Amino acid sequence: MNQLAPMGHNLPKSPMEEAVAPFDDFLIEAGNWLDGKRVTNEAEMKAVDALIKGLKSARKAVDDARDAATKPLHEAWKAEVAAWKPTQDDLDLQVKGLVALVDGFKRQLAAEKEAARKAAWEAAEDARREAEAKMALADVANIEAQREAKAAMESAEIARAQAAVAQKDTVKGMRTVTRYEITDHRALLNWIAKNARDDVTAFIEAWAQKNHKTTTADGLKVWQEKEAF
Repeated sequence: MNQLAPMGHNLPKSPMEEAVAPFDDFLIEAGNWLDGKRVTNEAEMKAVDALIKGLKSARKAVDDARDAATKPLHEAWKAEVAAWKPTQDDLDLQVKGLVALVDGFKRQLAAEKEAARKAAWEAAEDARREAEAKMALADVANIEAQREAKAAMESAEIARAQAAVAQKDTVKGMRTVTRYEITDHRALLNWIAKNARDDVTAFIEAWAQKNHKTTTADGLKVWQEKEAF
């Protein structure tokens, strides 16, 4: 009795399958070789070199097929992104312009509110210290002194509540940014070398990797050797 063919056996191959199909023999043979045993003679070396060449050709064929399959999608994506960009850029420009319109006033208002906040807290602290002093000096047997100390304490609590309100009274649409300026490059470099040596090491290693082929420098050893590829 004939065996039933598996479902999907007659479906067309995908572009990836089509690209790699001509190299099936190389793939099978590579699997036979990749058993952990190292090459020990020239004949084996030539056989493996032929497999490497074939698999590199397979990789190129797959890359080319992928590019052909994805290029229309990528072009469509780029076109869609480009269609949105003018409106996005224009909105960003308008927001930037409006921010510039209010920047000066917001800075001034924020400074005024900060001054008011500090003044409110200073007044609250003064009232607290005064109330505590009166409370400490008030004679328990002197009702008027006790009433005056209590009134001072209540006034201090009101002042503190007002300061808390001032603390929350901020200008919306502002943020705190941290800026910097290098005033002495040599001094900063010395500080980094002393306090952040890992950062210096990372920079040196990246610099050496980028420039070792074109630059001769103290502390940098460069040599050439052969390796398989």
